[in-house]
Amino acid sequence: MAAYVGLSRLPLRRGKALILKNLYYRPSQRANGQLDHIRCYAVAPWDPNEPTFDKIMIANRGEIACRVMRTCQAMGIKSVAIYSEADVNALHVEMADEAVCVGPAASTESYLNMDRILQAIEETGTQAVHPGYGFLSENMEFAKRLADAGVAFIGPGSRAIQAMGDKIESKLVAKAANVNIIPGYDGVVKDEEQAVEIANQIGYPVMLKASAGGGGKGMRIAWNDEEAREGFRLSSQEAASSFGDDRLLVEKFIDNPRHIEIQVLADSHGNAIYLNERECSIQRRNQKVIEEAPSTFLDESTRQAMGAQAVALAKAVDYKSAGTVEFLVDSNRNFYFLEMNTRLQVEHPITECITGVDLVQEMIRVAKGHHLRYSQEDIPINGWAVESRVYAEDPYKSFGLPSIGRLHRYSEPLHLDRVRVDSGIKEGSEISIYYDPMISKLVTYGKDRSEAMETMVKALDTYVIRGVTHNISLLQDVLANPRFQSGDISTKFLQEEYPEGFSGWKLNQAEETNLKAVASCVYILSQFKAQQFLNQTRVPTSPMTFGDCHLSLVMGGERQDVTVAMEGEGRLKVTMDDQSLDVDIDWSTADDVITPTVNNTSLCLQVISCDGTGNIQLQYRGTVFSMAVMRQEAADLQALMPEKAKPDVSKEVVSPMPGKLHTLHVEVGQVVGEGQEVCVVEAMKMHNSLYVSRDGKVKTIHFVEGDSIAEDDVIIELE
Repeated sequence: MAAYVGLSRLPLRRGKALILKNLYYRPSQRANGQLDHIRCYAVAPWDPNEPTFDKIMIANRGEIACRVMRTCQAMGIKSVAIYSEADVNALHVEMADEAVCVGPAASTESYLNMDRILQAIEETGTQAVHPGYGFLSENMEFAKRLADAGVAFIGPGSRAIQAMGDKIESKLVAKAANVNIIPGYDGVVKDEEQAVEIANQIGYPVMLKASAGGGGKGMRIAWNDEEAREGFRLSSQEAASSFGDDRLLVEKFIDNPRHIEIQVLADSHGNAIYLNERECSIQRRNQKVIEEAPSTFLDESTRQAMGAQAVALAKAVDYKSAGTVEFLVDSNRNFYFLEMNTRLQVEHPITECITGVDLVQEMIRVAKGHHLRYSQEDIPINGWAVESRVYAEDPYKSFGLPSIGRLHRYSEPLHLDRVRVDSGIKEGSEISIYYDPMISKLVTYGKDRSEAMETMVKALDTYVIRGVTHNISLLQDVLANPRFQSGDISTKFLQEEYPEGFSGWKLNQAEETNLKAVASCVYILSQFKAQQFLNQTRVPTSPMTFGDCHLSLVMGGERQDVTVAMEGEGRLKVTMDDQSLDVDIDWSTADDVITPTVNNTSLCLQVISCDGTGNIQLQYRGTVFSMAVMRQEAADLQALMPEKAKPDVSKEVVSPMPGKLHTLHVEVGQVVGEGQEVCVVEAMKMHNSLYVSRDGKVKTIHFVEGDSIAEDDVIIELE
């Protein structure tokens, strides 16, 4: 059974009785003697005498598999994990009571392999399957095969999956249920030319999107005929790769909308409720980055109208289980049905935080045949919750191209109150090219939006991720943006606020000065440690003392002279440009997070690196700032060294990310023009076009279609 190690107060209602119970759950001790992460969950009380399943398989991986397992553990249900050969050491495998390998790394041969999963169900005696999200979660055939095998599917029935999983049919159903819909073409688009014809009939801009699936895959916005042709080709390729279905539809693109979704919950006895809304407008490539609940934009009448339509749609398809109805909302609060996700959403934790309802627990209860325990009046909006999706990706490349690697250092910010981290990794885990690059979902809760946001900033500051590039810098920048803070957002927020792309946190003069002062102290501390303890015990035998140190600091190509002196025990004085700064040194360069005080200003930083030659990297507000600190004599000598000429890379097409070469559009000897698409790289289920930057003739192609490629691999060379 679960061990509970703390309580906070979030409201739950059961009938007329108000229940306050939000539990911090700590799983059992792992084999290596380390306790698993502590996470915050809103867990409703349950009747231990209520019939439930003995054993549930989670047909998924990563953080959502771990998330479902925690509720299973709290309810006393045994969990079964499935895993690919690449995930043999994954956290979800470690957490489960049983685990079965279902195939090689490729998801088509493992997590999408229905035959092998059904075999594993039979082998383990599983009574029910929770599909999580993605993979087979919205696959009607999988749900049907489970039903035929007498195994409960913890999700809606096949009718709802079919109707809502097909965007064409879902629009027809929504229209019949009097749900507001977006103007568009309801049939399947046959080819590029028909896509252009339909787009002109509807009027640009239009959205081309996969008929099956979701999660931003197979979606493109077109503003003209050329973009419609390209969007049709790339979206159909992504749809086929992600969902095994390349059908597309076209609909009017509502410019500058908000993306707001309604969480619904229904049982098999005709009861259905909505659990308020989630604001999901901060997106890149149609994938969400930051979500919050509730929305700053909705008034109560709009919320009720959206909720009523969401429930009407659920009832129209005899929905049971948890699901989400997504809407686009314009500046006048007119809302239009976008799609219904017949599964648990990635961002479901923020709804759990403000309502106190454990959605996974309710999904399990509904699948067992129980009535909902809640009526609409039992669902509160209590406080505010924010979710940041922490990805292994480079935000400086198109707001986030995937990054792969092993997490040699990993520490979640669970020392803070009202912080929840849903992750499926641990220190030593590998982020591979085979699956989605999400590291975790970082969730913070507060009595209001300001408190939740403030906690999120602190949590991101102290989140330690080493071994892969991550997007914390982008998350921090968005949180500090005045438009975001005022709630003036839309799905075009990132494009409008970063028209030239994201380049990291912009330091003001005071921040830059403080960072330089800390970097100078980091250099002094590292040099003193190296000299004091060389060939000696690591235990200091005398206090640190030294005279004035004259240093040179280079940041952004500009050199600055710095003097560092002892100011007293635990404090250094840093002087630069006739400005003196007192810096406390009651911290170690070996700490994951340091909190120095510079002239009574507290900072929160991470020392990413500090080598013996004075190359120092400090992470501030998620962005890594590089500085070179050395003695002034060394800097004078270095200034005499010639600069290394930068190589000409204009004749090369280089992969910006690890992945697979999906398509080649050129051959050796072919003449190409500047801006011409020459290949498509598939990375973590997304298709990315690569172009040549100048006119020329193809000299060499280093890979063939289907080859795995690494970041910075040269794919094509021009003469």
